[in-house]
Amino acid sequence: MARALSIDLRHRVLRAMREDASTHAAAERFGIAIATAVRWRSQDRAGRSAPLPMGGDRRSGRIEAEAGFLQSLIDGKDDITLHEMQRRLAEERGLKVGIGTLWRFFDRHGTTWKKRPRTPASRSARTF
Repeated sequence: MARALSIDLRHRVLRAMREDASTHAAAERFGIAIATAVRWRSQDRAGRSAPLPMGGDRRSGRIEAEAGFLQSLIDGKDDITLHEMQRRLAEERGLKVGIGTLWRFFDRHGTTWKKRPRTPASRSARTF
């Protein structure tokens, strides 16, 4: 699994490679993978020595653009399932998304809907 390495380490490795150290030697000296040193060197040669951001959401903009459409599906039929929404998005909008994407969208927006009424609390035993 990828791990974040310090920017200071990146700069020290790049400085060593600029001072005529080979990529393999610099990687071994600083205890990083050779592939990482090769990638850093090629990025440095391309004019970018700062790392790109790690993690985070990169694709929710696609589903956020359909917020109005998704809300209209819920307003029109309050017992619609995520599978039905997924199918309608693909058929009517040409957007293929996963069930998890839809779930996270509604979770982000605090939208919930229940298909049946809540079960009353038990009177015979305490529930947690």
